[in-house]
Amino acid sequence: MIRPVNFRMNEQTAVNNYFQEDIQIKNTEINQKAQQEFDQFVSVLREHGVNVVAVDDTKERDTPDSIFPNNWVSFHQNGTVCVYPMFAENRRKERREDLFDLLEEEGFIINNIIDYTSAEEEGVFLEGTGSILKDRVNQKAYCALSQRAHEDLFIEFCEDFDCFPVIFHANQSVDGQRLPIYHTNVMMAMAETFVVICLDTIDDKKERKNVVDHIKKDGREIIEITEAQMYHFAGNMLQVIGKDDKRYMVMSSAAYNSLRQDQIEAIRKHCEIIHSPLDTIETCGGGSARCMMAEVFLPRA
Repeated sequence: MIRPVNFRMNEQTAVNNYFQEDIQIKNTEINQKAQQEFDQFVSVLREHGVNVVAVDDTKERDTPDSIFPNNWVSFHQNGTVCVYPMFAENRRKERREDLFDLLEEEGFIINNIIDYTSAEEEGVFLEGTGSILKDRVNQKAYCALSQRAHEDLFIEFCEDFDCFPVIFHANQSVDGQRLPIYHTNVMMAMAETFVVICLDTIDDKKERKNVVDHIKKDGREIIEITEAQMYHFAGNMLQVIGKDDKRYMVMSSAAYNSLRQDQIEAIRKHCEIIHSPLDTIETCGGGSARCMMAEVFLPRA
């Protein structure tokens, strides 16, 4: 997790991230509020025994979205690190090799780095685990295509990681139009035994049926959320492991408060819930709890 130093609304990402909103306060105040939310969130995770490697961003880079590291990097069980091509030019500055050294100091093993960033030269993007939801048990990967998730590069990723691609389109209503959702992980969250998903965003009935069929075939329960709940980041959740191998579903307080009691109970059948307030980060950044966590699946030394 990356602690922000220059967090603000990123004008370069706002062109197709319709979750972002402007706040009429100074950027310094926005950054302070984001830092407070970040610190509280990390503290809550650690209280539940989640191992968090928190790193400070650096001021020289001017990276307003560095708080969302899951978009530029992913870490895999075979010791591979993936580095991804980013839509917004100022987000490309977030990529930091020193983080790899830090993880190795923490006892993780890195065997290989796959770098897809040359695709940026062709205007082709694939924004990490924002774009890709990987089912590591069944070797599948789900992707909602958008300007930030190119089909050809996603298929290349699936070939590199021996995954079956599940491709679809997910849309949201913006000023009376149906426009692509910028990242798969705001409408869908993959846990070990269940999936939280906004099926209403998949307008094509065949694509929707295909996604549902894959999830059901693999024995996961589908917990549906509405598009209104998605706007409160109820799709932007992540399952993590805490103390004594206990599973938790992590989300923002806004996401939690948007859920109905039956949805909360459905999740709690599988694991406990952790939530923390992330209002400033969600409003200005257009991302939430899941986006703030880049999971480390690397093997240990």
